[in-house]
Amino acid sequence: MKRFSLIALALVVLAAGFTATGCNAKPKKVVIGALIRNLDEQFVADYAANLKVLAEKAGVELKLLDARSDQAAQLDQLNTLITQGVKYFVIVPNQTEATEQMAKLIAAKKGGAAFSNIQPSVAALKVSKNFFLASSPESVAGSIQADIIDQYFQKNPKKLGPDKSINALFLLGQLGHPAQKFRTEAVKNGLIAKGYKLNVIAEDTANWKPDEAQQKMDAWVSAFKGKFNIVITNNDGMALGAVESLLTAKYVDDPKDPTKDTDGDGTVLKVPVLGVDATQVALKSMSEHKLYATVLQDSVGQSSTAFELALAMAQGKYKPGFVAWGLNPETKAGQEAPANDQAVIGQCYLVPFKAVTLDNYKDFVK
Repeated sequence: MKRFSLIALALVVLAAGFTATGCNAKPKKVVIGALIRNLDEQFVADYAANLKVLAEKAGVELKLLDARSDQAAQLDQLNTLITQGVKYFVIVPNQTEATEQMAKLIAAKKGGAAFSNIQPSVAALKVSKNFFLASSPESVAGSIQADIIDQYFQKNPKKLGPDKSINALFLLGQLGHPAQKFRTEAVKNGLIAKGYKLNVIAEDTANWKPDEAQQKMDAWVSAFKGKFNIVITNNDGMALGAVESLLTAKYVDDPKDPTKDTDGDGTVLKVPVLGVDATQVALKSMSEHKLYATVLQDSVGQSSTAFELALAMAQGKYKPGFVAWGLNPETKAGQEAPANDQAVIGQCYLVPFKAVTLDNYKDFVK
């Protein structure tokens, strides 16, 4: 009888030991997947770099993958991470059209994602309440460009053509890309609304890339020398490519000293060049009076908002109305999808754009 009592006591002690071990075990580390469309683009590279910083500070394992602008590859990467048990994601998608499919794959595993930089479709956000937009309204960037251009020509009216005409060269991002479409439309409509006669001397895509933009501008400078008074681009990479082309062609105020802004308009070039993103390389160019102006697309703001949403879901802390990076979800439908649909407006977090000019660019230098 005593033997059985001793055995029973030993089992109780052993069970207590297992319970204590379980109680003292470290909680499982949070894992978040980050699917990034193309790290070759400076803005996206900055976005990804901030995700890594945030993950390290939060003690999160970040599985970050670069799709290199290949939508099929990005879908494969998503399936791989899902197979590994990852349920929560930050996604900079290659194509809006693919976001519904991605959301359905994640939802099947009862997960969620914050789509960022490239807008998801309305249908993607309607898959479940665990899918979000964490981005910036692209048309605002174009409207800000129009404001900057208006201020430039008000200060430099002699730079205008006859009948208050703006004779522009446009370097566009990937055709059909939401940023390309909305930024271009907004700057054009904004200038016309301000009473300018807008003449598009030439426009073409340079696919966000500095080298393609430089090649395009090389041809345009030769073909349209003296016929344009501004270069408007959809991002800083292309703007810097245009600047380099103009410098190489000595399309500057003083060919003998291309560092001099002899006409005092804020740029050493004969015409102003505008970008979008406010990358550090662009700000350096502004400090040298080469690039005239840009618009801050906040890589830190977008990535931080998306990361905080994904982390809150992974930790079970997300509730409707959650404040991410100090931003509340939108309450009123806007102009751009998916934030134009009242059914998903509470899943949309909009990070503001900001004008960056010679008056304030130092505020954005890291």
